[in-house]
Amino acid sequence: MVRTEGPRSLYNGLVAGLQRQMSFASVRIGLYDSVKQFYTKGSEHAGIGSRLLAGGTTGALAVAVAQPTDVVKVRFQAQARAGGGQRYQSTVDAYKTIAREEGFRGLWKGTSPNIARNAIVNCTELVTYDLIKDALLKANLMTDDLPCHFTSAFGAGFCTTIIASPVDVVKTRYMNSALGQYSSAGHCALTMLQKEGPRAFYKGFMPSFLRLGSWNVVMFVTYEQLKRALMAACTSREAPF
Repeated sequence: MVRTEGPRSLYNGLVAGLQRQMSFASVRIGLYDSVKQFYTKGSEHAGIGSRLLAGGTTGALAVAVAQPTDVVKVRFQAQARAGGGQRYQSTVDAYKTIAREEGFRGLWKGTSPNIARNAIVNCTELVTYDLIKDALLKANLMTDDLPCHFTSAFGAGFCTTIIASPVDVVKTRYMNSALGQYSSAGHCALTMLQKEGPRAFYKGFMPSFLRLGSWNVVMFVTYEQLKRALMAACTSREAPF
């Protein structure tokens, strides 16, 4: 890509990617603790079932809100170049072109596999992070600080890649397909299995792991530090003089 399209090609769809992460993360991560408390009825001891339910719920809600940003991100990153031209000139142009050529339903193309994908990813990321962190703390292997957060996040990224890769590959292939190429996400998965075999579902495993691993480390470490800073600020504000 760098050789044929230049270094900037590695950042194709960056604006749409930022839009996606801001909208997705605010729902699926920001609401996770609140939804988990809802399922546990306020109990401090959340079982794995409650955590899985909370992760699946916030993951599905995030897709309902931010699916168009994901469609544009995938299309923009994988757009075909013919004669030096581009299918989409900008993210705004991508939204307009998809809506004009495929209708507003085109912006929600692949919602079903994306709900499945995000429910799986959210459950795996958040629940695995929770479980690894709890295990490290209970075994007194680490304290609740940066190294513990880093290790837990890295482990969560690896587990997520293994579990979510098949759904991720199908979602990306389906969302980027030509109009009418596949009748549904299930048809896309079946076609891949018949023509390319089971290994096709793990295409791009290493770059996917590098992406999810680095994303989890940055996201969870940042999240933990921001949460601590906000809690400290609230405590100092409420403390009497």
